[in-house]
Amino acid sequence: MSAIFIIAGKEFRDGVRNRWILATTLLLAMLALSLGFLGSTPTGAVKVDPLTVTVVSLSSLSIFLVPLLALLLAYDAIVGEIERGTMSLLLTYPVARRHVLIGKFIGHLCILSLATIIGYGTAGLALQLVHGELNLAAWAPFVSLIAASILLGASFLAMGYVISACVRERTTAAGIALGVWLFFVVIYDMALLGALVADQGRFMGASQLNMLLLLNPSDVYRLLNLTGYENISMFSGMAGLSDQAGLSMRTLIIVQLLWVAVPFSLASLFFKRRQL
Repeated sequence: MSAIFIIAGKEFRDGVRNRWILATTLLLAMLALSLGFLGSTPTGAVKVDPLTVTVVSLSSLSIFLVPLLALLLAYDAIVGEIERGTMSLLLTYPVARRHVLIGKFIGHLCILSLATIIGYGTAGLALQLVHGELNLAAWAPFVSLIAASILLGASFLAMGYVISACVRERTTAAGIALGVWLFFVVIYDMALLGALVADQGRFMGASQLNMLLLLNPSDVYRLLNLTGYENISMFSGMAGLSDQAGLSMRTLIIVQLLWVAVPFSLASLFFKRRQL
């Protein structure tokens, strides 16, 4: 266990030295503040808490941004170390490959988690203070948004490790990571929407739709944030989808955790069999 925490600490310190934490935190905070203040401008007239509107806006933003940041952190975690020769040196010490992978994952997840908590949390606090009130009840969906964003980032970190464990060059890993991001964030939902329009309800029922949504961690994240609370569902326009999908919060959380565990297990298997 000590080896895992040493490696995790090293990855975290590297993130601090490379300004990863600072840059990611500032980026998330600025975008959250921009969306919060612009999106909450009309909320006073309709008596809507500004955090409610911000959760809806940030859910859409995070689907694009958090997976990209996670893949940028993870795509060269293994292949980059191998190219630089540091992985061979590290494995000369009494440390198992799975411990190296777990340590790196914990370190990268800490970087992403800290940036998300500080960036989004600061924006949410500033937004409520500017509007002259601190509504603790409105923080429940906002805290859920932060937790779900961390889970989403963890799933794409794990996918990045799979890529990094399989390829031989960093440039190849970067290209595949970009393709994975485009597929899960953009192409999958466009294809699903096209299939639903073409089907016109003839063959694709609620159970089939549920299965297709669960096959994409970005869609699981969207359902977690936009259908978990009644007021969020109403203002996001997903109340109908929430009723049709019928997926509980517990089911969605379990599936999102599986999207972390399964890719990470594959990455561990590929890394174990890889010849350095």
